[in-house]
Amino acid sequence: MTTTLIAGGIVVSATGRVPADVLVDGERIVAVLAPGSVLLGSDLAASVDTVLDATGKYVIPGGIDAHTHMELPFGGTAASDTFETGTRAAAWGGTTTIIDFAVQRTGERIQDGLAEWHRKAAGTCAIDYGFHQIIGGVDQDALAAMPGLIDEGITSFKLFMAYPGVFYSDDAQILKAMQVSRDTGMLTMMHAENGPVIDVLAEQLYAEGKTDPYFHGIARAWQMEEEATHRAIMLANLTGAPLYVVHVSAKQAVEQLAWARDRGQNAFGETCPQYLYLSLEDQLGASSEQWGRFEGAKWVCSTPLRSRAEGHQDSMWQALRTNDLQMVSTDHCPFCMKDQKELGRGDFRKIPNGIGSVEHRMDLMYQGVVTGELTLERWVELTSTTPARMFGLYGQKGVIAPGADADIVIYDPNGHTSIGVHESHHMNMDHSAWEGFEIDGHVDTVLSRGRVIVDGGVYHGSAGHGRYVKRALSQYLI
Repeated sequence: MTTTLIAGGIVVSATGRVPADVLVDGERIVAVLAPGSVLLGSDLAASVDTVLDATGKYVIPGGIDAHTHMELPFGGTAASDTFETGTRAAAWGGTTTIIDFAVQRTGERIQDGLAEWHRKAAGTCAIDYGFHQIIGGVDQDALAAMPGLIDEGITSFKLFMAYPGVFYSDDAQILKAMQVSRDTGMLTMMHAENGPVIDVLAEQLYAEGKTDPYFHGIARAWQMEEEATHRAIMLANLTGAPLYVVHVSAKQAVEQLAWARDRGQNAFGETCPQYLYLSLEDQLGASSEQWGRFEGAKWVCSTPLRSRAEGHQDSMWQALRTNDLQMVSTDHCPFCMKDQKELGRGDFRKIPNGIGSVEHRMDLMYQGVVTGELTLERWVELTSTTPARMFGLYGQKGVIAPGADADIVIYDPNGHTSIGVHESHHMNMDHSAWEGFEIDGHVDTVLSRGRVIVDGGVYHGSAGHGRYVKRALSQYLI
């Protein structure tokens, strides 16, 4: 097996930072050593196959993006990144594991939906991957099949309080699924928006001639996120199920989660970079002169971007500092403008919902360190360590320690990353939602299970290197 020494860097974990060398043998980390250590009486650097110089740089566990949607069918089209293109882009950005969502719809068998996602991903991924299970049809067959997912390494499932007629579950269905969660230890993930009310508001806006992308965010009002989050919390409280609310964007929804956690409930939440940096006014246009700009469709996602004037973005950063939100994922669900987002020209209800960010999450969150929103340790915790713990991967992923997979990023705090037009990124999109963002740091080298897949601006990875990872139950529960 190939041996690699990462020398001279600052190893950063969720609990601290220390100058250290990292020794990799094959696919695993075998030692974290004092700089320049002698091992078995010999100069370590002279005895390994490869030395990677990390002087002046951070050595961190590879990023884990626990919320992606590669090839997701949605709104009459499908997410534009395949597992091959999406995981390659993730690797460029320092993410070494994704957890995607296998899909079951009403009338379909869970086992068939899972088999289809395995077919899509097998042999194509550049980095390791796992699955959550979307349950879009909570019936007796689905409820009976859910416990069997644990044997497949799938220990979390997602329900939707939104999208009636597509993925929507009513309260009775949610109750039954959460009872399975309670009995098995599986984690219930929830898209918390009041879908039936949102649909009425969207229809009314359209009837009034308010059809441009801006009104997507108006229809999906924060009150409907707060209400649904509270309802999910109470159903989880009633059943005893652990709850994880995805893509939290409204400060009022955070308040609900904080309230539940203060009472000792297993209630967790993630946010996404778009809810930290982007806003309804800035991206979609808050004045009538801007509403006609269909360019705003780039930033249509659900939950939607929120008003900066109302302070949602600042509240998201604060919640990350105080652990009222535990993680940052991307909800990576990219669509091209041409032939995809343009399906909603003249009717915002038909714009496919999603933003592509899997390549930029680590950089965007590091910029929060630069600006003082987060500590360096909290950056690692939010993007790698907690995702590993939350979704049953910790020890194998999310940490630089002997025995862990050698998923490692060498990050240069003195480097610079310009997120330019779509030609400069590696996601399969014809635009960038992040065009113009400047990052005071740079992903220099990425190792996936000991193999260098990105180094010095050159991609060395390959489709099929990534393996399916079976997950244990959550390691984060109170």
